[in-house]
Amino acid sequence: MALNFTDQTAREAIESGKTVVIDFWATWCGPCMKLGPVVEELAEKYGDKAIIGKLNVDENDEIPVEQRVRNIPTVLFFKDGELKQRSVGYVSLSDLEAILLPLL
Repeated sequence: MALNFTDQTAREAIESGKTVVIDFWATWCGPCMKLGPVVEELAEKYGDKAIIGKLNVDENDEIPVEQRVRNIPTVLFFKDGELKQRSVGYVSLSDLEAILLPLL
């Protein structure tokens, strides 16, 4: 199951140095709602190897501003505390896996 990040927990996850996947979303965003189950499936498959979760941009604004998230849905991939890859818009599970797997 994907975690529900806050600004604080997202920052802690990124600073852990582990592979982290954050889905930036909002309840009013149609493509975000469509991507949600895809991120959940990613978390089910790889949650034991990476920290995978969602961050609601309406409730948390520090990390989205710091990471220059201007459109949602946006999925950011971190490793060793650094942003490694960015995906914007609705994408498939295989698209997310193609980005995640080299980071594991």
